[in-house]
Amino acid sequence: MKIIATYSRSCWARSINGIKKSLTAALQVLPALAAISAFSLLAGCAGMGGEAALPHYRCEHGIEFSVKFVDDSAVLNGSRGYDVLYRDAGGQGDKQTVFSNPRMRAEFGLGTSGREAVLRYPLLPLVARCVRD
Repeated sequence: MKIIATYSRSCWARSINGIKKSLTAALQVLPALAAISAFSLLAGCAGMGGEAALPHYRCEHGIEFSVKFVDDSAVLNGSRGYDVLYRDAGGQGDKQTVFSNPRMRAEFGLGTSGREAVLRYPLLPLVARCVRD
């Protein structure tokens, strides 16, 4: 019986030592994980300020907008709301691009500097000439 009791204590001791080793290893890794998590959070927050880097245009008739070009579309966000325009035929050369949807048509890369654009609203009818800030 004494042998069984000694063996039980020995098993408990080994189990407890194994748990201690696992906890010690986890606690050593924890600061590195916390640092990685903090870095990821800060990097994510830094990416949220991307709106300021988007091209911003000021137009006639008090129209202003920023534009984000994604694949074959242009996402306009401004004083007249939010519009998604899709690449359209038109434009001269590589610098001039045209995007449209049923509500409007936008031509970018105009003027000698390529910093001008034209918005056409066929339903109003309205044409607004724009300049990139």
